[in-house]
Amino acid sequence: MIKINFIGTCSGTEPEAGRHHCSLVFEINGIYYWFDAGENCSHAAYTSGIDVQRVRAVFISHMHIDHIGGLANLIFTINKVARVKKTEHINSHSYDIFVPDLDKLAAVKLIANAHRKGSGVGMVDHKITDGLLFEDENIRVSAIHNDHLREADTGDWHSYSYLIESEGRRIVFSGDVHYPHELDPLIADGCDLLIMETGHHKVADVCEFVKSRNIKRLIFNHHGREILSDPAAAAERAKAIFPNASIANDLDIVEL
Repeated sequence: MIKINFIGTCSGTEPEAGRHHCSLVFEINGIYYWFDAGENCSHAAYTSGIDVQRVRAVFISHMHIDHIGGLANLIFTINKVARVKKTEHINSHSYDIFVPDLDKLAAVKLIANAHRKGSGVGMVDHKITDGLLFEDENIRVSAIHNDHLREADTGDWHSYSYLIESEGRRIVFSGDVHYPHELDPLIADGCDLLIMETGHHKVADVCEFVKSRNIKRLIFNHHGREILSDPAAAAERAKAIFPNASIANDLDIVEL
């Protein structure tokens, strides 16, 4: 079984009551795979029962603050819990972290480790590129760049979307995209679930996009003003177009 923990479901707005910035955690066979790390993610995850010593890999879609505002604290928490509880990390010594920009990750690590005592749990840093990023006995994670962040002068890509394959299921996590059709290479012939941001898109437009693809289920995440202003009305509009659509809330758990 795949368990998806929606830790934070908000886009980069000012603080919203009951919602934190984007972060979700996949649990498969007792191992955790972390996608984005908005503020409060480690506190919310840990206090809801997620064992941070069983995090095997962290994947960041892009380095905007609503996606990495809690990353330093996540790194700190993994080390703090290991030291205080004297527990061994699932990988014995390190976990993998995938980011588009290693220089920005270096700055985050400086903050996270400013008061670190002892060796702690290490990290293996990886720069994201298109294609297969990670594979173990539980999961395959592939990435493709999108137009949310691109340097006009160099053509370098700084924002990615993910395909997560596990237990015969295909799940697409959009990250932030400029156009929904940028996800087509990951969706390919179809997917079981699309976790789609609406911080930059209208609910109806996303549903029309999904309706024309072989997508079994749609969950809105990274909510923008349309959903935040009236979630119930937005859900009604979505279901009128694509009945198997829903809106994620903080600390929701979805099982596949």
